[in-house]
Amino acid sequence: MCCLSKEKTTRITVDADTLRSEIRDKSVKVLDIRKEEDYKQGHLPGAINFPLSSLLSDDSPETILQHTQSFGIDDETHVVVYDDTFGALASRVAWTLQYIGHEEVSILDITYGSWKKLGLETNTESPSLGKKTHSLKIQPQILATADYLMPAKEKGAVLMDNRERLNFLENHIPGAINIPYRMLASPQNILRSKDELRRLMQNRNISPDSEVITYCGSVGTLSGLGYYALKSIGLQNVKLYVRSFKEWKSLERPIEKQKDANYWDLSAE
Repeated sequence: MCCLSKEKTTRITVDADTLRSEIRDKSVKVLDIRKEEDYKQGHLPGAINFPLSSLLSDDSPETILQHTQSFGIDDETHVVVYDDTFGALASRVAWTLQYIGHEEVSILDITYGSWKKLGLETNTESPSLGKKTHSLKIQPQILATADYLMPAKEKGAVLMDNRERLNFLENHIPGAINIPYRMLASPQNILRSKDELRRLMQNRNISPDSEVITYCGSVGTLSGLGYYALKSIGLQNVKLYVRSFKEWKSLERPIEKQKDANYWDLSAE
């Protein structure tokens, strides 16, 4: 198989040095996705607290737009999102901003815990915010619904389940492949290097022009990380099934179970 194509120039992730420079230049808005009590104990300079629970309580485009504008984010603002949960929560928020049409959104390539271990700047001050205007340009091409999945698969789309291996073996959407979210990360960063990710996808027969739909257990966090792993290596036709397996089961859609899942050999994983 030929190598996956090189990605377009886009900042899927940003490193700590780049972000520190942008914070000093005041050319970025930083969103901290951790719980409020964790945020109050310390956070990146100038970071705005936007706990994932606030998003999940109402993730309609109109409500997300209101949040975005209240944070002082307009269409041209570079937004960097971080968490302390291997990038999964940050990925879900970044995807949501992208869905409402915000193009300049990136994920910090390390967690808050790693930032602190590096001895980088933190503080406990809450920034003052001025409201700005942001347009609403829904991007339906990055969202998959339950009704979309099976017709897309019949046309060749890849369904990627990013849950833990044992959860996948127990039950999953028919025909899905499993790439557990832990396989996407390196010891230092929320995502492996691009070369490593390309090899991983090649080994799973995911080609540069594949349509890939990622999903996980419930709200699209682990699969959000899967989404950005694919985007980071240049795949263009990637969608997130944001309601994920929880919705699929509630709709009583077909489910596959690996025979003898409890005894499945995980030695190769």
